[in-house]
Amino acid sequence: MTLLRHATTTKVAALGSITALGCLALTGCGSNSLGGSSSSSTSASGSSSTTPAGSSTATLDSALAAKVPAAVKAKGTLTIGSDASYAPNEFLGSDGKTVQGMDVDLFNAVATTLGLKTNFQNASFDTIILGVNSGKYDVGVSSFTINADREKQVDMVSYFSAGTQWAVKKGNPKKVDIDNACGLTVGVQKGTVEIDDLTARSKKCTSSGKKPITQIVEEQQSKVTADLISGKVDAMSADSPITLYAIKQTGDQLQTAGALYGTAPYGIVVPKKEAALATAFSEALQALDKSGVYKNILAKWGNTSGAVTSFAVNPSVS
Repeated sequence: MTLLRHATTTKVAALGSITALGCLALTGCGSNSLGGSSSSSTSASGSSSTTPAGSSTATLDSALAAKVPAAVKAKGTLTIGSDASYAPNEFLGSDGKTVQGMDVDLFNAVATTLGLKTNFQNASFDTIILGVNSGKYDVGVSSFTINADREKQVDMVSYFSAGTQWAVKKGNPKKVDIDNACGLTVGVQKGTVEIDDLTARSKKCTSSGKKPITQIVEEQQSKVTADLISGKVDAMSADSPITLYAIKQTGDQLQTAGALYGTAPYGIVVPKKEAALATAFSEALQALDKSGVYKNILAKWGNTSGAVTSFAVNPSVS
């Protein structure tokens, strides 16, 4: 079982403002089920933004653009469903409606490579795959964890690897060892599978006669990060993109603790009937990796550790 926050079926609605803490409030974006509960961001679902696709370093590849299906090419602009409440991957800008983030930059670069534009629409997470299959959205880009159930419904193009990552204050003053955390106080967001992970670790502690791990559970990830900076907790545990972004946005006050674990791939969601489009996305990602644009975008968001080298359509997953 993957240990990613976005793998839980419990949802939390918590979109914070873009602050020094990096707008770290988030929603469980990668539920393992196709249905289930979901929460939209605090802004009205359906907010959208149409932008010229791509970062400043992405360029048109005419050979790859020629592989885009004729109907898609004629349309010119892809409509993308995204739950914009999961910073830094996808979140609303200061205007309250423009969808931005790591996933947005990556997919915009893919679109530019293929000669397309993008129209990101903010949507409740559990409606995106249904929207893709109904034709409401051409594509879904929202930190979707690739799994076998989803691959039965849609095609998925892998582009990133995420896992659970702990953080501590710079210099690790409490000498936190994530594999020996008995007696420590750890911050975590409500409704996440990191809670399950910490609970299991704590049970191992008490079973061996050691002190339990005390969890400080907050509604918003931004508050968890603030608790760590203030010293209220000894460490925090969250999805790797969120932890790494927090480190970047808090002015070098934090650092990672221990290795990334429980990794799983994220995937772009494409309708089964658009297999050729999925292949075009895969090849565009390969081109962006070769040119360095792919890793430059990850570096912008502090997430180079999640880089992958294979951009497969429907990779084998459990």
